[in-house]
Amino acid sequence: MRILAFGDVVGRSGRRSLCESLPHLRRELAVDFVIVNGENAAGGFGITPKICDQFFAAGADVVTTGNHAWDQKEIVPHFDMERRLLRPHNYPEGTPGTGAGFYEDNDGRKVFVLHFMGLLFMPSLDDPFTGIDRALLNTQMGGEIAAIIVDFHGEATSEKVAMGHMLDGRVSAVIGTHSHIPTADHQILPGGTGYITDLGMCGDYDSVIGMRKEASIARFRKKVPAPRLEASQGEATLCGVVIETDDSTGLTKNITPLRRGGRLEATPPMHP
Repeated sequence: MRILAFGDVVGRSGRRSLCESLPHLRRELAVDFVIVNGENAAGGFGITPKICDQFFAAGADVVTTGNHAWDQKEIVPHFDMERRLLRPHNYPEGTPGTGAGFYEDNDGRKVFVLHFMGLLFMPSLDDPFTGIDRALLNTQMGGEIAAIIVDFHGEATSEKVAMGHMLDGRVSAVIGTHSHIPTADHQILPGGTGYITDLGMCGDYDSVIGMRKEASIARFRKKVPAPRLEASQGEATLCGVVIETDDSTGLTKNITPLRRGGRLEATPPMHP
């Protein structure tokens, strides 16, 4: 199975680039399943039902979120209505939606997607390490489940790396999101789990993590109220990874970064 995962989509620029490029990328890369982190898609802050539907129409199979999941109030009931939209699973019981779901590709192969958020320098939630152990209980790859993908949304690289090693051999891949900067540590861990600390963002990199530079700089320089942050509208770079798994084991055979468009150096073409 070939799985394409995109990092945080930021603002109109990131949305436009993703929606225009995704149908072609699905064909070009012969991917079977697509995950998009959309938590910054609405002007940099959250996601709306309309934007969520646009991602699905473009070819996304699952949309994950993160700490900005609730920024747009109209999305809150949508988490209970749309099973393909996930919020971090370690929110307290009773929170709308879920962070775990079973899905199928066009060939009927099952993909289990888990979405958790880290605790270091992030909102206080339930322990993600204990929570993911619980979510994986009685769940094993290689039988009915072809692949298990974990979107771990976190600030601290150490916490993401620790999660990767804890899940090595138990899931197909652990992909980090949230920091908006792509890391260069894509690898297959010793037990066969694909890993990257952060996918990066799908947005304008002539910015401060997707936001207009001037307002962001002012917030660092001045200790008085600064201008409102707004998403930068220059040409976006799409950032993510393509993960190829072994259908018989669910483990990763190859993990390759994807960067297209915008300011960052493009990755070489990938062929199925």
